[in-house]
Amino acid sequence: MARNFLSILDFTPAELRETIDLAIKVKTDRHLGPNAPTAQALARKHVGLLFEKPSLRTRVTFTIGVRELGGDIVEIPADVMHADREPLHDVARNLERWVDAAVIRTFGQDRLVEITEATPGLSVINALSNEEHPCQALADLQTLAEWWKGDLVGRRIAFVGDGNNVCTSLVHAAMMLGISMHVATPKEYALPDEVVDQAAEVSQHGAGLTEFTDPKAAVRDVDAVYTDVWTSMGQEVEYAERKRKFSRYQVNDALMSLAKPGALFMHCLPAHRGEEVTDEVIESPASVVFDQAENRLHAQKAMLVKILT
Repeated sequence: MARNFLSILDFTPAELRETIDLAIKVKTDRHLGPNAPTAQALARKHVGLLFEKPSLRTRVTFTIGVRELGGDIVEIPADVMHADREPLHDVARNLERWVDAAVIRTFGQDRLVEITEATPGLSVINALSNEEHPCQALADLQTLAEWWKGDLVGRRIAFVGDGNNVCTSLVHAAMMLGISMHVATPKEYALPDEVVDQAAEVSQHGAGLTEFTDPKAAVRDVDAVYTDVWTSMGQEVEYAERKRKFSRYQVNDALMSLAKPGALFMHCLPAHRGEEVTDEVIESPASVVFDQAENRLHAQKAMLVKILT
C-alpha cells in the first residue's frame, strides 16, 4: 500500500525529525547536482501535479524538486476535478494506473481523503487544503532548525492572526518536536477544537499549546513570531469584515519588541504588506520569510524521498 502525506500527523515525531534532518542534508548537497546522493531517488517515477488553487512556491518547488530527484512531472489540468465531468474517485483510480504520486492542492481535506480511499496504490500529497498545509510546516521547521542550530526543544513560537490551515500544521509540527505554541486569534477565528486535542496527543518534551485573544500577551518572550494573511483563498467575500476584526493583530515593530531579543519573524507568503505585517518587519533582519520559501524545495524533496523510496 502506498504511503500518503495529507497531514503532519501522518509522520511520527521521529519521522518528522528525520525528514527535517534530511531536508537540511539535501540542501547542503544540492550543489553536487547529478552527483548528489538523492539525484536518482525518484528515477522512473512519475509525479502528477493537480492544483485547483493558485500557486507560486508550491508549484515551482515541487516541479524542480521532483526533477532534481530524477523523477518526471506530469501537469494535470484542474478541471478534471469538476464533479460534473467525472466522479472524483474515478479520476483518482485513473491516476493510480499511470503515476506513482499525486501532489494535490485543493479545497476540503475530505477530497484528499476520498482520493486516498479510492487508490491504495497511489501516494497522495497534500499541497494545501482548506484545513491543513503540511508541506509549509516542514519548511518552517527546517528553517527554525537551521537558525537555531537544531536546538528546538523548549522553544516557543507565537502565531498571530487566523487559526487557519497554516496555523494548524505549524501547531502539529511544533508540538511533535517539543516546541510550545502560543496562538493569538479573535475568538471566532480560533483553532478548531479537534486541532487543540490533536496537539495535546502528539506533544513531545512537555510542549504546550496556549490560546490567546490578546496578541501582545501571546508574543511576550517567544523565540519566533509567525503570521499569515487574514483572508485566505476562497474567503474574499469576508475581506472587509476580517480586516476590521484582525486590525489589532498586525505584526509591527511594537509587537515584535515584546518577543525575546533576536526573535525571528515568519510568514508563509504571499504577504499583504501593511495588513498582517508591516514592511519594516518583513524587511528587517529578524525576517526569515525567504528562507522559509527557499526551504519549501528542500523540505518537499526530503518528504518525497521519505514516502516514495
